[in-house]
Amino acid sequence: MTSAPVVETPETPTHTVQKVGGRIGAVIAGVRLGGDLDEETVTAVRAALLKHKVVFFRDQQHLDGESHEAFARLLGTPVAHPTVPSVDGRYALGIDNDHGGRANQWHTDVTFVPAYPAFSILRAEVIPPYGGNTLWSNTAAAYRDLPEPLRILADSVRGVHTNDYDYAATRPGASSAALDQHRKVFTAVKFQTEHPVVRVHPETRERTLILGNFLQKLSGFRAADSRALIGVLQSHVERPENTVRWQWRAGDVAIWDNRATQHYGVDDSDDHERTLRRVTIDGDVPVGVDGRRSVLLAPEAVPEPGHGIASGASTDGTVAEA
Repeated sequence: MTSAPVVETPETPTHTVQKVGGRIGAVIAGVRLGGDLDEETVTAVRAALLKHKVVFFRDQQHLDGESHEAFARLLGTPVAHPTVPSVDGRYALGIDNDHGGRANQWHTDVTFVPAYPAFSILRAEVIPPYGGNTLWSNTAAAYRDLPEPLRILADSVRGVHTNDYDYAATRPGASSAALDQHRKVFTAVKFQTEHPVVRVHPETRERTLILGNFLQKLSGFRAADSRALIGVLQSHVERPENTVRWQWRAGDVAIWDNRATQHYGVDDSDDHERTLRRVTIDGDVPVGVDGRRSVLLAPEAVPEPGHGIASGASTDGTVAEA
């Protein structure tokens, strides 16, 4: 197994990068986020993001919906969620108590489409007096820690991801009406995409695991064997050594590399309001160790969203350079 490539974090006289975990997470101070951020600082932020997988910014209360999106454009092309309507008619997804704010399961954003987002940018507006933290895990570190026989197996396996999963199992306390409304919105279009379990990161060249709650089954395995193998692999992602936990304050911003992480929103703030806004940046179609791309299984094509471009365009399953 090759070692992870070194991603240098450029230093500038105006900001600092301080790690908050040994394997994942850093706080960037001295940066005022917005669409007018200079190129040198954007380059430094992106390098820190690739290196630390998730980066945090305190005291960004000046951001609103417009400047949030403007900053996001400095990292790439924003894309709307494939099924859930935005809160602004454009790209901002509402992460509220009743609309995704209790996503208490490990997942990588939108892996049920081929080119799932490259980056997610989450901004905190209203934070409860306690609870409501978010955890992230480094899926590149999880892969590197796999025993060699398990790495060899993971390199060769593909899995089917879908947005049509058992939501009730993850929200046992939710009302029937809430569950029905979620399913109606979230599965307005039912997606199935086959990804490699291990992808080659297009920028760092690391190998990262594509697992999480949207993974329905492993291709070519019996259901029982599939569940067991997914559980073994996922357990390495969830190891505390590979994770970081962030205690939100209003005005905080978190940006993560969605191609190399999973995250988990902890549902422990009772009925207190928790309101965040997320803008995602268009990704690329994953390429496995064997050079095969991810493939959209259903529907025949990713539908055009209400605003912007459709994410997940290339679905031909042909061999690409790995």
